[in-house]
Amino acid sequence: MVENIFTLLMLILLQIVLGFDNLLYISLESKNAPADKQSYVRKVGILLAIVFRIALLFILLEVISYFQDPIIHLPWVDVAEGHFNIHSLIVLGGGVFIIYTAMKEIWHMIGIHKVDTDVEDHGKGSVAKVITMIIIMNLVFSFDSILSAMALTSVKWVMATAIIAGGLLMIWLADKVSNFLAKNRMYEVLGLFILFIVGVMLLTEGGHLAHLKLLGNEITPMSKTTFYFVIAILVVTDIVQGRYQKKLMAEQEELQDGKDQN
Repeated sequence: MVENIFTLLMLILLQIVLGFDNLLYISLESKNAPADKQSYVRKVGILLAIVFRIALLFILLEVISYFQDPIIHLPWVDVAEGHFNIHSLIVLGGGVFIIYTAMKEIWHMIGIHKVDTDVEDHGKGSVAKVITMIIIMNLVFSFDSILSAMALTSVKWVMATAIIAGGLLMIWLADKVSNFLAKNRMYEVLGLFILFIVGVMLLTEGGHLAHLKLLGNEITPMSKTTFYFVIAILVVTDIVQGRYQKKLMAEQEELQDGKDQN
C-alpha cells in the first residue's frame, strides 16, 4: 500500500507536468465558444475527457500490442523510411493539428485591424464543437501520461486515481489560466508560440515512434528538458521585451509632453 501511494503521488505529479501544454490548448480553444459559455466548455470538456482517458487506459491495457504493430511502411531507402503504428499516427496527427491551429491564430493576429472586435469575434464556434475539440486533443495529450503510468505500475486503481486527480486539478486551473490570458492580452502571442513548439515536439515524438528517417537522418524526439528550456527562454524574452517597450513608450510620452509645453 505504501508503494502504491508513493506511485500515485508520482503519477499525479507526472499528470501536472505533462498537462501544462494541454491546459494551454484548452484555454486558447475555449475562446472560440461564446463568451458566456467559455468556462462551461472548459469544465465539461475536461470532465468528459477524464472519463474518456480512463476508458482509454483500460483499452490500452488490453490492446497495447495492436497500437505498437506497424500498419504503414515507407520503403524509400535514404529518402523516407518509416514504420507507422496507430500510436505514432495519433501523435503525428495531433502535432500537425496543433501547429495548424497556432499558425492560423498567429496569422489572424497579424492581419487584424481592430483588436477588441476582430480577435474576439474570430473563429467563434458552437459549444458542442469546442467541447469536442477539447476532448479530442486531451486524448492526444493523454497518450504519454497513460503510457508512462503503465510503465510505473500495473495497479489499475492507482492509474485511474491519478488520471482523475490530474483532471480535477486541470478543471481548477483552467479558469485561472484563461482569466490570466484575458487580463494580459500581450501573452496570447507567447501562448500561441508555446503551442507551436508543443506541435513540433509532438511531430518529433511521432517521427521517433515511427522510426522515421528523412534523407538518411533519423528523427529524434525533443526532450522535455529542451522543451521547458525553450519555453523558459520565450517567457524571459517576452518579459524583457515588454519592460523595454514600456520604457520606450514612457520616454516618447515625456518627449511629447515636452513638445506640447513648448
